[in-house]
Amino acid sequence: MALSATDTAILVFARAPEPGVAKTRLIPLLGAEGAASLQRVMIERSLHTALAAGMDRVELWCTPSAQHPLLTAYAGQFGIAAETQCSGDLGARMRHAAAAALARSARVLLMGVDSPALNAGDLQRAMQALEGPNDAVVIPAADGGYVLLGLNRCETRLFEDIAWGTGSVMMATRERFNELGWRWLELPQSWDIDRPEDVARLLESGIFPGLAREIGLERVKGDSG
Repeated sequence: MALSATDTAILVFARAPEPGVAKTRLIPLLGAEGAASLQRVMIERSLHTALAAGMDRVELWCTPSAQHPLLTAYAGQFGIAAETQCSGDLGARMRHAAAAALARSARVLLMGVDSPALNAGDLQRAMQALEGPNDAVVIPAADGGYVLLGLNRCETRLFEDIAWGTGSVMMATRERFNELGWRWLELPQSWDIDRPEDVARLLESGIFPGLAREIGLERVKGDSG
């Protein structure tokens, strides 16, 4: 039986766009305020993208808390539910959120806000990839991680003993899929914004036209030219 978008929840993981806390690896380049501003626009873009995909449910999974005023404001603005990420490493937090979502939806897509190149079509293709025999779908990242993970089942082992934030994440995830005996599909690679060297690619992409000056990227663009 073919899936429908009403079977799928999209979970968007986001840290509060607070200066000095958000996008800390970009602070040496952008400053604390600039990094927080970039986090804000990426949260907004990610939520617009998730809603445009037309799935049954979009949830904002928040750190440090769903009660953080900046994140509560996004939930209200976009008319979506907000949940607090549990404690632990990224794997523990993803596993907890995925299990919670799969208790009420047949499929779940997990995404962060660091991948502005993702679009609604990517999310729809990921949902469609969970048809038939696939247990999971993943969009690898250029830096060796992944920018989206889709599941129709959840196993703790998928998220254990992985060096999150390193270039080995996708390789380790493939190993976990094999250990579990799962079938999975990899969609075309995308990219994310984690390091100072990623900023030049963001500028060249034109995804946020006119934003460079506002968040301090105009100077970076001039320096890189």
